[in-house]
Amino acid sequence: MYSENKASGGSQLRNKEGALHLARRDKNAEVFLTGGLMKIAVIQLKVGEDKRGNVRHASERIRHAAEEGAELIVLPEMFCCPYTNESFLKNAEPEGSLVSAEMARAAAESKVVLVAGSMPESCEGKIYNTSFVYDPQGVRIARHRKVHLFDINVEGGQKFCESDTFTRGDQCTVFDTPWGKIGLCICFDMRFPELSMHMALEGAQMIIAPAAFNMTTGPAHWELLFRQRAVDNQLFTVGCAPARDENGPYVSYANSIICGPWGNIITRADTTETTLYTEIDFRENDRIRRQLPLLSARIPEVY
Repeated sequence: MYSENKASGGSQLRNKEGALHLARRDKNAEVFLTGGLMKIAVIQLKVGEDKRGNVRHASERIRHAAEEGAELIVLPEMFCCPYTNESFLKNAEPEGSLVSAEMARAAAESKVVLVAGSMPESCEGKIYNTSFVYDPQGVRIARHRKVHLFDINVEGGQKFCESDTFTRGDQCTVFDTPWGKIGLCICFDMRFPELSMHMALEGAQMIIAPAAFNMTTGPAHWELLFRQRAVDNQLFTVGCAPARDENGPYVSYANSIICGPWGNIITRADTTETTLYTEIDFRENDRIRRQLPLLSARIPEVY
């Protein structure tokens, strides 16, 4: 069953193509300098064993979200295959193959900025947990390879070792959009406050994390982490998870979430396949930072 959750700041929606066109045409225009309103869609997908079927389903949901007015669309971590080391090996492919090529096409067809979740990317004999970002022309504008690999052994809970398959990335990722800079990380990366702070200091107005927390860590830390990173850095945070499948090999906590710079939850999913919609204005970050200076009050020589 496909459902939708919508939140709104109460402002009029902009014309999607017109806003993006204006931002590119005139860099001195207000929409480029201040960002203006951006409608985001966070798609909590159900993921199955069939890679082609998963990609086709993601493309359908992207098209639907764009028809609903979304200008920036986010997919979950490992939206194209189950979250297991065996599946990562089986489905790994280089950039330009099925998954990334179809996502580039979907972004171009719907004329949106697409954060294409993550996929197992093979490159020069290694495999990475990689998120690609495409602009409305389908051009790749960012790539983040997961830096902190999910190697845990919780007593009485989850045990998983991503490093059995993946090589870690070594870059902090911040990319430009018509609305402002956005930071990108993947799942376990969100637990490391230094990475989020680095993105904020690089100018990120939002941090997006395709993520697949499990049923041990999710109930304990999911909401806490996204709200805390928002509070720490006075920016928006977005977590996009796969829908929960109790019968799957890895049970996602789901609960995709969007938080504001005050640490407030703007909208949150349940466990089913759904799409979250909301309008975001990065000027809210400036308003919060003026009232409660944090980044500008840092004293790095002390710590």
